[in-house]
Amino acid sequence: MEQSKFTGSRFLLITVLNVLITVFELLGGIFAGSLALISDALHNLSDSFSVILSYIAHRIGMRSPTPKNTYGYQRAEILAAFLNSLILVFLSLYLLLEGIKRIIHPEQVSGGIMFWIALISLAANLFATFLLSRDSKHNLNLRATYLHLLSDALASVGVIVGSLLIVFFGIYWVDPLVTILVSLYIAYEAWPIIRQTIAILMEGSPAINPEKVKTDLMEIPAVLGVHHFHAWLINENELVASVHINLGNISLSETEVIYSQIEKILKQKYNVIHVTIQAECTRGIRDKMCFSRDDEKHEN
Repeated sequence: MEQSKFTGSRFLLITVLNVLITVFELLGGIFAGSLALISDALHNLSDSFSVILSYIAHRIGMRSPTPKNTYGYQRAEILAAFLNSLILVFLSLYLLLEGIKRIIHPEQVSGGIMFWIALISLAANLFATFLLSRDSKHNLNLRATYLHLLSDALASVGVIVGSLLIVFFGIYWVDPLVTILVSLYIAYEAWPIIRQTIAILMEGSPAINPEKVKTDLMEIPAVLGVHHFHAWLINENELVASVHINLGNISLSETEVIYSQIEKILKQKYNVIHVTIQAECTRGIRDKMCFSRDDEKHEN
C-alpha cells in the first residue's frame, strides 16, 4: 500500500488557512448580510475540525500492530472519515434549512463585499485543496477532509456567481439559492464515504465473488474442495481473508507448497494482503463458500 506523507507542516498550514478564512468570511457575511458567506464560514470552521481530526487519526493509523491490536490502528482513519462525513451531512442539513428560511424571508445583501471576500476565500481554499490533493487519492480519511476543502472552494465559486447576479441584476434571492445548492452538493459527496466507512467498520465483504475464488483455487491440482471463505477490509486498501481447503492425506511440507500457491492467487487476482488457510481432509467438503450460523448448527 502506498503510504501517505501527510506532514505536520502541511497540516498546520491548512488549519491556519481555514481559521483565517472562517474569521474573514464570518465578518464579511455579517457586514454584507450574506447568508451564503456566513454558511461558507461555518463550513470552513468544520474544515478546521476535520483537518485536525484527520491528522490525529492519520498519526494513530501509522502505529505498528501490537499484541492487543494485531491488525494495527488503521481503523482510526476509517472512524475519522466516518465522523467527518457525518459532520458534513449535518452541516448541509443546517445550511439547507437556513437557505429555505432566507428565501421565505429575503434580506438585502451587499454584492460587492460578497464578491471580494468570496474571491479571496476561493484562492485560499484552492491552495489548501492542492496541499491535500495527492494524499487523498489513496486514503479514505484524507479523502473526506479533501472533500471538505473542495466543497468549500465550490461554495466560494457559488458565492462569487451569486454576488455578480446581485450587483448587476439585483437578484437577492440568489444568495440563499447558492446556499441550498451547496448544501445539497455537500450531502451528495459525503454520503458515499459514509456508506463505505460503515461497510468497512461492519466488516462487510468487498466486491469479491466467492464462487470465482473457489474456481481459481480448485485449479490447483491438490485442492479437492474449498469452503468457508471470508474476506474483509482493514481499511479501504488492505484486504484480508480466511478460507478452508480440502486436501488429501499429504505431508505438512507438501501442504506448505499449496498454501504458497493459494496466497499467490489471492494476492495477484484479489489483492489480498494476508490470508489464513485451514486445511482439512474431508471435513466440510460439501459446505458452502460463505459459512453461516445455520451451517454451524448442522455441523454440530
